[in-house]
Amino acid sequence: MENEKRNNIWINTRLILIIVTVIFLFSFSAKRNLDRKIKKTEVIFVGNDQLFITHETVNKLLIEKNQSVQKPQKVKVDLNKLENSLDDYNMIEKSEVFITIDGVLKAIVKQKSPIARVFDKNGSFYFDYQGNKMPLSDNFTARVPLILGEINDENRKDLFKLFKFIFDDDFLQKNIIGIEILPTGAIIMSNRNYNYKIDFGRTINVESKFQNYKAFFQKAEADSSLVKYKTINLRFTQQVVCTKK
Repeated sequence: MENEKRNNIWINTRLILIIVTVIFLFSFSAKRNLDRKIKKTEVIFVGNDQLFITHETVNKLLIEKNQSVQKPQKVKVDLNKLENSLDDYNMIEKSEVFITIDGVLKAIVKQKSPIARVFDKNGSFYFDYQGNKMPLSDNFTARVPLILGEINDENRKDLFKLFKFIFDDDFLQKNIIGIEILPTGAIIMSNRNYNYKIDFGRTINVESKFQNYKAFFQKAEADSSLVKYKTINLRFTQQVVCTKK
């Protein structure tokens, strides 16, 4: 009985020593990890392969927020602050910043997605998929429809629905290169490969109008008659009315 009691005491003592040792080693390792310097930065773009911003631009944003220390310790790096600085940049939709075990400051960056390029009295800019303005890029030019005409509070919502519909459809994204907004609210579209104009009318019954256009396009392309037309009228949802040259 006494021997069993001594064994239990010895086992408990060993367990306590093991636990204390593990805690010490973990704390020591964590302290050393935090004391390490940031070796380098690494930028990874996700989603869009077309880079509107460069790796150098993102690196510069990261460095500017840590300019007080040449190679800051991990413990001194405010990751939330870095993420916010990237997210505030006018070409970035969302970012994630973290530090690897070996001291690399990594930034995972998702760019904004331009869906239309607007020309107005103030110059030219993109509208992104979220409906926000996005500046043009010196690094890459997006192949999106060019928009002429006034976008205001009254027509903005319906126009963005139209822009998104075109962007989300592979055929339309490749086919529609220009959109003119008339003072009446009607829409005139331009085609990439043919000279005819698409009289779309107002931004109503969008899906059915585009279905009619696709059906017409496939049939007319099959019989090589697309070059004969001057105007494709989609105002009437039950039919496509064409004007020849």
